[in-house]
Amino acid sequence: MSARAAFRAGLASGRLLRFPGAFTPLTARLIEERGFDGVYISGAVLAAERGLPDIGLTTLTEVTDRGRDITATTTLPTFIDADTGFGEPMNVARTIQSLELAGLAGCHLEDQVNPKRCGHLDGKSVVEPAEMVRRLRAAVGARTDPNFVICARTDARSVEGLDAAIERAKAYVDAGADAIFPEALADLGEFEAVRKAIDVPIVANMTEFGKSELFTAQQLADAGASVVIYPVTLLRIAMGAIERGLDAIAADGTQAALVPQMQTRARLYELLRYADYNAFDHDIFTYQENS
Repeated sequence: MSARAAFRAGLASGRLLRFPGAFTPLTARLIEERGFDGVYISGAVLAAERGLPDIGLTTLTEVTDRGRDITATTTLPTFIDADTGFGEPMNVARTIQSLELAGLAGCHLEDQVNPKRCGHLDGKSVVEPAEMVRRLRAAVGARTDPNFVICARTDARSVEGLDAAIERAKAYVDAGADAIFPEALADLGEFEAVRKAIDVPIVANMTEFGKSELFTAQQLADAGASVVIYPVTLLRIAMGAIERGLDAIAADGTQAALVPQMQTRARLYELLRYADYNAFDHDIFTYQENS
């Protein structure tokens, strides 16, 4: 609950919050150590971890369990991708309750039609605004902690144009959304237009290989964004390194040349707090009272 309060306070602070995407619980610990404001948990990454495309194939249980695992490793607020809410409004209500119980600080729900697509790919379809309003009303009504942040994502920019996306954003704010996530905006001017139209925080998605330029944090702050997420960045860095490492092992017959690029065992144990676990075990399990 303290992380949720911190998220709320950050959104009200007027400064840009930076949320890199954690693809494992251990990466969340690194994100916190490096001084970021929060941890994002991407639906695309959750699907990719299972060898699946980001088309709505993951379940509420899978998303909730992964969210709980990542949240448990950090004191930072965790902000998770809840896709379209995993069903009709009643399912959306259960989604919010499940994510709250798992310790998440907030989530975003989107206005795509199922089966959904990655927000930066073509071929998306969006539901009628009234349908998304019902999703949001269900989400807000199901919330038990008022600090749990419910963000509405609209994918309408690529489908219906910027003006329609802004009108949807206004309707979603009226339905109770705490923040708006306008997906796949073309330039900083579009962020500024959304900022002028609504008075709740705006989430910017800086995903690589997408429709938006990779703007700097300062550019986004100047354009009126409140949160920037880097959803797949760490996974892409890691997968690139893994591919290069496998190529080297296949070519050289050994991983020896890769060792200087690796995280050391000592550093891994430091992140895992290995010494703390050993100390606990020594003090409790092997404790012997003096006679």
